[in-house]
Amino acid sequence: MSSRISARISAISESATLAVDAKAKAMKAAGRPVIGFGAGEPDFPTPGYIVEAAVEAAREPRFHKYTPAGGLPELRQAIADKTLRDSGYRVDASGVLVTNGGKQAVYQAFATLLDPGDEVLVVAPYWTTYPEAIKLAGGVQVDVVTDETTGYLVSVEQLEAARTERTKVLLFVSPSNPTGAVHPREQVEAIGRWAAEHGLWVVTDEIYEHLVYGGAEFTSIATAVPELGDRVVILNGVAKTYAMTGWRVGWLIGPSDVVKAATNLQSHATSNVSNVAQVAALAAVKGDLSAVERMREAFDRRRKTMVRMLNEIPGVLCPEPQGAFYVYPSVKALLGKELRGRRPQTSAELAELILEEAEVAVVPGEAFGTPGYFRLSYALGDDDLVEGVSRLQKLLSEAV
Repeated sequence: MSSRISARISAISESATLAVDAKAKAMKAAGRPVIGFGAGEPDFPTPGYIVEAAVEAAREPRFHKYTPAGGLPELRQAIADKTLRDSGYRVDASGVLVTNGGKQAVYQAFATLLDPGDEVLVVAPYWTTYPEAIKLAGGVQVDVVTDETTGYLVSVEQLEAARTERTKVLLFVSPSNPTGAVHPREQVEAIGRWAAEHGLWVVTDEIYEHLVYGGAEFTSIATAVPELGDRVVILNGVAKTYAMTGWRVGWLIGPSDVVKAATNLQSHATSNVSNVAQVAALAAVKGDLSAVERMREAFDRRRKTMVRMLNEIPGVLCPEPQGAFYVYPSVKALLGKELRGRRPQTSAELAELILEEAEVAVVPGEAFGTPGYFRLSYALGDDDLVEGVSRLQKLLSEAV
């Protein structure tokens, strides 16, 4: 008998980060004091001026109707202006496609660029959605694995070793989810020149562009390496920068043929993004970055606290991230040790034990392509952060 669900869709894995977050919320609803480090979601409300713009849009009759599938013209222009302001990359409004969140931009980029068998170089650890989007497009993911010894930074030599005649796309993400790694400008330039030399497309996810700390600086590969020409696609959105995860507005920037093809796909898949959300995004990208800076300062404080506290746990090694709002500590030294009568052999098993025994939710490294690690978000309140990591300290210090 044939399967009720297609093989293509059956092969999709549930989002591990959302699954952990859902389980933590279900346990909290049942009365357990769970602290969740799973979801990459700022704990701040969306800034008030953005909310007010949405309220006014809801009252405007023209936004009650269909609008262009590619996005409101004024929002596309504002995104082009914001991109020039923030990364120095010049693009016409026609080179912008507004999507239902960053995830739709990811999916449509790969669906537009890949034919079956085309290979995509993906730096691991990687965000959980990338493999599924590549797989759905018929592409073949080729992992290029990094670890804590290099601060999770990838080298040209590693990329070249993974390249084959089937390689079509390099996925480049800096700042990174899940590691918080930020490639310095000279590395970005070297990687971009290497990609240009070999005629590769570069898909770059820049959604954490404003969340960098210390001496780190965000560098757009599209700006740093003009030799890439029209073989670069930029993905971005308002979710992380403006605390707008639930508004679902992202975008794709690329050459005209890619944007036109992706817009055609979107016209059949979803049509236009909610007009109210688009107007909210318009207020966000046209506004100044003062609200963003206040959030960044809080994330920076929490980042330092979490790294310090995690590194106090025997068997945990946590490099200091330079961007985004995640830490990615190694817990390999804890695997196989006895803890509350059990001997977890994998980081997934250890994460399950921690949830049950300490009521703390973390995402194991298996979800990001590198077992032996955890991802913890520090985009939650200071008190919850300290309490959650304190619980980890107490529990994991019992491992023998």
